[in-house]
Amino acid sequence: MVIRVLFFGVLKDVIGRSEESVLLRDGGTVADVLATYRKSHPAFERWLPSLAVSVNQQYSAISTALKAGDEVAFLPPVSGGSSGTGTASRCAIVQEPIDTRRLVASLQAGEDGAVVAFEGVVRNHTRDRRTLYLDYEAYEPMALAKLESLRADALQKFAVRDVAIVHRIGRLQIGEASVFIVVASAHRAAAFDASRWIIDTLKQTVPIWKKEYFEDGAVWADGEPFPAGIAAQPRERK
Repeated sequence: MVIRVLFFGVLKDVIGRSEESVLLRDGGTVADVLATYRKSHPAFERWLPSLAVSVNQQYSAISTALKAGDEVAFLPPVSGGSSGTGTASRCAIVQEPIDTRRLVASLQAGEDGAVVAFEGVVRNHTRDRRTLYLDYEAYEPMALAKLESLRADALQKFAVRDVAIVHRIGRLQIGEASVFIVVASAHRAAAFDASRWIIDTLKQTVPIWKKEYFEDGAVWADGEPFPAGIAAQPRERK
């Protein structure tokens, strides 16, 4: 059977491509796909302890059985509907600048006592190196689904009235917004708590990566470890 395999972030550089098709025996598992790349690309081994795996855009265990036509994605730690403008939809992944003022205005209602906005912006340095610009990439269908899931969880967990989450991908210059979160609520404490929880969880679970460009080269940003239950935790090689 043929399986579609996707690579993101630093793994795309390690493998030398962003996707390919792999021929797998019937009844094969994600672990069998992993074994293929451990053998063909020794550098892949370094990243195994920190990987997560998705099958058909859902985080999955390496023991997951596969069928013909499945889409397997290997995901390094993330950095921290379809693409839209960021204003019409409550959750979006966009390539153009985020219209932050319009998004806040579209969310606010008369019953709100608090509207909390978090704007993550590109800074001009990382670890004492001057940053020129960033490139963000996403596993877009899965990333959008995760943003929508975060929104739904925040509405329930914190009992806030409304939430919007927009993340930009592509090339971003210094000072531009990469992520924008708006929480509207009757009370400020719930709005602050929800906003903090959303950005912290987003940075660990939504498949978006960034590459930092400096005067002397470029590197994929180190991501935060995946939470328990998401990390693939591959088996040791025998």
